Amino acid sequence: MRLTFPRMGNSHIPFKALFASLGAEVVVPPPSTRRTAALGSRHAPEFACFPLKMTLGNFIEAAELGADTAVMAGGVGPCRFGYYAQVQKVILQDLGRDLDLVVLEPPKLGWIHLAHQVSRLTGGRGAGALLRAVRLAWAKCNAVDEIERLARTSRPRQGERGAVTRAENAALDLLDRAESARQVQEALEAGRSLIARTVARRTAEMRVGIVGEIFMVLDGFSNMDLERRLGEMGVEVHRFLTMSGWVRANLLPKRYTPAEEREAVGLARPYLDHFVGGHGLESVGGARLYAREGLDGVIQVMPFTCMPEIVAESVLRTVSGDTGVPILTLSFDEHTAEAGLQTRLEAFVDLLRRRRRGAAGG
Repeated sequence: MRLTFPRMGNSHIPFKALFASLGAEVVVPPPSTRRTAALGSRHAPEFACFPLKMTLGNFIEAAELGADTAVMAGGVGPCRFGYYAQVQKVILQDLGRDLDLVVLEPPKLGWIHLAHQVSRLTGGRGAGALLRAVRLAWAKCNAVDEIERLARTSRPRQGERGAVTRAENAALDLLDRAESARQVQEALEAGRSLIARTVARRTAEMRVGIVGEIFMVLDGFSNMDLERRLGEMGVEVHRFLTMSGWVRANLLPKRYTPAEEREAVGLARPYLDHFVGGHGLESVGGARLYAREGLDGVIQVMPFTCMPEIVAESVLRTVSGDTGVPILTLSFDEHTAEAGLQTRLEAFVDLLRRRRRGAAGG
């Protein structure tokens, strides 16, 4: 089995560890590029979500490298994510790509089906081997989230432009090469040290919270390195959506859902009192949460035509008026221009800067 999976931010690090530990020959999709987006966009329906197009592009590029099996998550609720795998199966078949797509549906659709699909990927290995593989992957997943968090808080304080990004990439490489839980911890400590050495200032100029659809929030290529751009403008970025948080919320009992995410859902209720799919509730409640915590602004990140986030966007206008916190919505697809994004971010940050000066009596 030559196994691959979608590339979403740095999630390939724990996924690679999980499947390699189970004896699969892992084909990691190449880092996403314009070619990846072009491949997915060329073969997917025109108005399909951008994450569908990107993950389809990942599969096509992985198949070109010899992958014969692909793992894709399923979904439930009023969100098109649950249809991604079915649409991609048909497209890959039409393209003549001999790629066996294994869909891992959420446990709420039935543990038996999920267990059957997982057994297809374990190569006949027992529960002990599976547990060891999951532990290593989980350690890497949490370590990746920690390195990304440190990079977000350190980038606006760096002494040299690009220093945090270089340190972050080096730390992630160390995590990727770690082969045991102890080595993961050692890599994490080394990564903390690398990032700490880049810090030259004590405070950031301002703070901004990120909410939105999880793929677009986590995938740096798809959101055009939004966190890096903001950090280099002097903005400390906050977000509670993480890969480990998604696992906790979707694969474990509700009590294991991250506290901030649970709180955000509760804060959304006065404005949006029912599930709309995806992370629509979290986007609305997250904006209120960040307003309460005194952040300067909020940015909603979503794929063009994303139904849950369109619902959230309409509500966020009211949230912004009630809380007084500026909220910028950024919608991405294969046609999004880098220059236009940069201009909107600069204008938004300038607005936040002038508001802060006005509040301080400057």
